[in-house]
Amino acid sequence: MYKRAAMIGVLVISLAGIGLSGCKMAPPPDRQSQLIAKGRDLFFNETFAGNGRTCGTCHPAENNFTIDAAFIATLPKDNPLFVAEFNPALKENFENPALMREFGLIQENLDGFDDLKNKFVMRGVPHVLALRTSVQSPAGPRTGWSGDGAPGDGSLRSFATGAVIQHFTKTLNRVPGVDFRLPTDEELDAMEAFQLSLGRQQDLVLPLRLKGTVPKRGQAIFLDNKLGKCNLCHVNAGATANFGGGTLGNANFNTGVEDLPDQPARLTGKAVPRDDGFRSPGDRTFNIPPLVEAADSGPFFHNNAIETIEGAVAFYDGDSFNNSPAGAALKKADPRGVGIELDGTQIVAIAAFLRVINTLENIRQSIELLEASRAAAASEEKRRNLDRAIRETQDSIRVLEGGGLHPDAVAHLQEARRQTEKAARSVFFSRKHTGEAIREQKAARAFLAE
Repeated sequence: MYKRAAMIGVLVISLAGIGLSGCKMAPPPDRQSQLIAKGRDLFFNETFAGNGRTCGTCHPAENNFTIDAAFIATLPKDNPLFVAEFNPALKENFENPALMREFGLIQENLDGFDDLKNKFVMRGVPHVLALRTSVQSPAGPRTGWSGDGAPGDGSLRSFATGAVIQHFTKTLNRVPGVDFRLPTDEELDAMEAFQLSLGRQQDLVLPLRLKGTVPKRGQAIFLDNKLGKCNLCHVNAGATANFGGGTLGNANFNTGVEDLPDQPARLTGKAVPRDDGFRSPGDRTFNIPPLVEAADSGPFFHNNAIETIEGAVAFYDGDSFNNSPAGAALKKADPRGVGIELDGTQIVAIAAFLRVINTLENIRQSIELLEASRAAAASEEKRRNLDRAIRETQDSIRVLEGGGLHPDAVAHLQEARRQTEKAARSVFFSRKHTGEAIREQKAARAFLAE
């Protein structure tokens, strides 16, 4: 009896030793890391003395820093996103709960707060990934769907100030110091640093050495300035334009999205004013978003008008785009005077390419998160990284399966998810399972690209 107890004790101590010996002391954080950590805390936890919302209310990390109808349906009724449903002071002219729940649309008063009943637009929530690659423009910084989402100097740093005034207020009076408090300079610095740390820090360099037959063809069409013409406005599948005369940075264009017939929100019969885009009064132009992150962050366009990545690609083969100023400019620049003309197989091929580059980015992030979990000193940070790695892996699986792509890679991703889930549950063997998950992620990546 005593021998058995002693053996168990030795075994427990040995297992603990194995777990501890695999742990490395994390180096002390540098000033930038501390600033990013402070920004993360503010982004997800600070309400700025407002109605209970945080930046993370509309930009949750677990849903690619955006919201859609499917994610919204999982939230409890008392979530601050639904404040217009339970705060009488915000019941009218703050949000449209029906359009929010069905289409993921948020009410914005970009032209001022003097006529809330009539001066508003309904927009989707853009993700905040890869902002380091997608904000700068020779004409000044571009934030939000129309490039004018931030007050003052229009910078990403100032964006949080505008968000607090628009979305965090306790009443429609929007009085600073009463309905909310404005972020301090130090808080703005920290939140900017955090947002700039999210996602890719640089653009891809296309073409990639892809292995899939259809995605490879999709990449070729994407890069062909006589056929797909995608790379003209989305250089390297990013958010900058170049028509041959040098980079235009993160530019604005009128692509005719507002001219689409049968827009989902307008089919409801509810008031959805025409969105005039950049500035006030608007010039009907909207900002170029990056495409690497697109496949798992729909719906698409500023008004969430199209649900699927295939539908988003097909938009550019339709009348709304080809009759728009942007479509006319492409026709004029084409030696044959032709706009974008794609058949169904070509649309699917471009979408397959976008699905694969999105998955490659998800794999990159998953590996980064898994490695960060092993280096984390605090259990809370470790768990947060593992949870996000699971989400990213689920996205990879969903994106590939949605296009019928790379089943071998999907099998490895499913095993990577299982190993990551085991790592999150395990006390002594978390590091082992994390290593297995990283190997499975790399194995999946090998099926997608060289």
